[in-house]
Amino acid sequence: MNEIEPGMRVRQPDRPDWGVGQVQSVIGDRVTVNFENAGKLLVNVAVVTLEQVEE
Repeated sequence: MNEIEPGMRVRQPDRPDWGVGQVQSVIGDRVTVNFENAGKLLVNVAVVTLEQVEE
């Protein structure tokens, strides 16, 4: 996947119940994503995969 950037829409393939999220901030491997069904979560992309959502 390309570099994750704020504003990008993503999903976490292991947790489809979270829905689609929008990246709020990126600091190193720590990405804050506001998911439609799970709210704002801090994701460590060194251990958790985020997939870009093409719209």
